[in-house]
Amino acid sequence: MPTYPPPGALPVATVSDAMDRFGVADGIRPLWRGAALSGPAFTVWTRPGDNKGLHAAFQTIRRGEVLVVNGGGDATRALIGELVVQKAKALAVGGIVLDGAARDVAELADLGVPVFARAVTPAGPWKTGPFRIGGPIAVGGVPVSPGDWVVGDDDGVAVVPREQVDQVIGTAHALVEGEAERRAANQRLIPRD
Repeated sequence: MPTYPPPGALPVATVSDAMDRFGVADGIRPLWRGAALSGPAFTVWTRPGDNKGLHAAFQTIRRGEVLVVNGGGDATRALIGELVVQKAKALAVGGIVLDGAARDVAELADLGVPVFARAVTPAGPWKTGPFRIGGPIAVGGVPVSPGDWVVGDDDGVAVVPREQVDQVIGTAHALVEGEAERRAANQRLIPRD
């Protein structure tokens, strides 16, 4: 299994640049400023507005894994709220990414678990299923398989296929160094009169 950088170590924009600007989940945003995540994907595909599969995922998800959920992009029912995120925190989940909605945004920020979602709504979820755990899904138009690297920050979320993680990390570090050199050059610019 690849070694994933800690949350915030590599900007999502730079990770995407390292993948020829692919891999960014469209429309998936952090629910609170400063939220950052980095870890292997644990995937769930659920019926829109239904969180029974998320509760089932908590039976097998491992410390540091990022719960990534294809909820069909539904914005009418929140798949998670404060109580679900308390459970995620107790299990040391690395974060949650929803192609769907969440609620209890202020409480989620207080809990400190990074949550990224397509929408926010106060309406609660259904709990009847069906769902699928551990297979390939799509989130924000990006394919996600279990073990893919999921990285998120204030700019959004990117997904790196598991077999490309080491290469993308190396390229991203090189890009960060190049950006530092350009920033230093910008500091030396002299205004023209």
